[in-house]
Amino acid sequence: MTLSLSGALAAWQFLALAVLVTGAAFASVYLARKHLADKDGLSEGADGAFWDVFAGLAVVVPVMVLASSTWPWAGLVLGMLAAGAALAALAAAPRLLARQDARRASRETQHKNEAAAARHRSALARWQRYELDPGFSIDYPAMSDPRQPETAALIRAIRTAERLGGHTERGSTDAAYAPAVEQLERALAVAERAAGVNPTGLPGPDHARN
Repeated sequence: MTLSLSGALAAWQFLALAVLVTGAAFASVYLARKHLADKDGLSEGADGAFWDVFAGLAVVVPVMVLASSTWPWAGLVLGMLAAGAALAALAAAPRLLARQDARRASRETQHKNEAAAARHRSALARWQRYELDPGFSIDYPAMSDPRQPETAALIRAIRTAERLGGHTERGSTDAAYAPAVEQLERALAVAERAAGVNPTGLPGPDHARN
């Protein structure tokens, strides 16, 4: 393979080689840094980083040799461009990796919170029957009495979950929302036990407690 020595064509060919070299150098160093930052073990990360760098060199070195055979000055220029791209990748990698981790954590939190939102609505509906159903209100008055310690704790858990995310369809992006819903479910179960609710969920008091 040969390169042109004439005018605009030579300029375009050199520009294409420069883009190839800088892109390969940046990508290989960035991926190597990413492998070293992964929590898969030092040996696995080092092995991946080695092959990333090797792949980058497999692109950069032949391009430099090819360009130097046509333009004597091109190898030096392309080498400087590759070195600059590699240094830029080293400097930018921590910031880029941190952004990726933040986006990944945000997606995971959103998925957890969407499931938590459904459980939140279910827990509220379960609690509201003691407020809205006359039969449940008569059988379990403690569930509506904030003077009861378990009921007071339940009300606090409800307010906390509402403050963090509410019970909308998609929930919240706050990582504390799903744990708050779990705490609400635990507080509801404790309040029901203290009020004598049948553990099978059937109407009527739990006579086994008497």
